[in-house]
Amino acid sequence: MKQGVSFLVAVALMALASSLAAAFDPSPLQDTCVAIPEPENAVFVNGKFCKNPNLTVAEDFFFQGLNIPGNTANRVGSNVTTVNVDAIPGLNTLGISLVRIDYAPYGQNPPHTHPRATEILTVLEGTLLVGFVTSNPQNRLFSKVLNKGDVFVFPIGLIHFQFNIGHTNAVAIAGLNSQNPGVITIADAVFGSNPPINPDFLARAFQLDKKVVEYLQARF
Repeated sequence: MKQGVSFLVAVALMALASSLAAAFDPSPLQDTCVAIPEPENAVFVNGKFCKNPNLTVAEDFFFQGLNIPGNTANRVGSNVTTVNVDAIPGLNTLGISLVRIDYAPYGQNPPHTHPRATEILTVLEGTLLVGFVTSNPQNRLFSKVLNKGDVFVFPIGLIHFQFNIGHTNAVAIAGLNSQNPGVITIADAVFGSNPPINPDFLARAFQLDKKVVEYLQARF
């Protein structure tokens, strides 16, 4: 009887471990798996279909232009140039991607989260105020002022931000441990959803007047 219980416990633990492992990009089982467009009417849950390895070329692992500054003339004063599996098909199954972030003076990368990746960021130029907030109920803020050459980590799934507190442009490079980390910008998701979230609900959730919520929804 005890052996049977031990076996069931072992199976349960293995199932739990498998489910946790599935939360991150899987390890590749081959040298390369260059992404190709999905065949018509195909269903593929995770990742992308693979190119025939015999047809793989150097360009499948190449991206050009990360040296070019992004256009920061927008409402938040920043631009993110993303180098993920859509930009480099050879990243498929490799579990990594890269971004360049340009900030105008006092520009920001507003509070957002990456549901599938931890991010490690290094400042190339300028001075950034960065931070992340832990989950409920503590909601602790970890924040730091970064200068050129400084590095900061944003744990997977946690809300984080960057703000250029300098008088000049700033540039940062960040690596993420997913070929497609995803991004959820908090304000866009809450006030710019399609269709809109009921403003009465948001007014109570944020302890705001309904007219303020409707104004914010109109902005996003």
